[in-house]
Amino acid sequence: MKGFVCSVCGFVSIDGTAPENCPVCGAPQKAFQEKDALNLPQDPKNLTELEKKHVPVVRIVRKCGLVPEGCIDANVRIGETLHPTLPEHFIVHIDFYVDKKFVSRVMLKPEKVNPAVGLHIRVKSGKLTVIEFCNLHGNWITETDF
Repeated sequence: MKGFVCSVCGFVSIDGTAPENCPVCGAPQKAFQEKDALNLPQDPKNLTELEKKHVPVVRIVRKCGLVPEGCIDANVRIGETLHPTLPEHFIVHIDFYVDKKFVSRVMLKPEKVNPAVGLHIRVKSGKLTVIEFCNLHGNWITETDF
């Protein structure tokens, strides 16, 4: 899947345009290149072992336990089979988009944390896109309506 990729931080714009400035690192539009940047499973109903470790799994919780007033939790785990967190193979970051617009990046370090995060969303409905970046296998994407 194509996207505009920031050559400085690896942010992927998925709305079909290169932003004026990168929302993650602030790099100018000229730092973006359009390319095949996102891995998708060949058959979502029959994942390969590689895909089972890389496709983000999203669970939407409509009642937030931390911010009960108008908050939806998006819990993300990297992989149906939990992705490794080794110095030589780990998830670098997880990016969140609502309706194709970037909203957050969570950075991860190997060995100390699991490849799983939660985001508290104030929007009542939309399409959530999650892109994770594996240091060995690149960007993997999943989308879900909430």
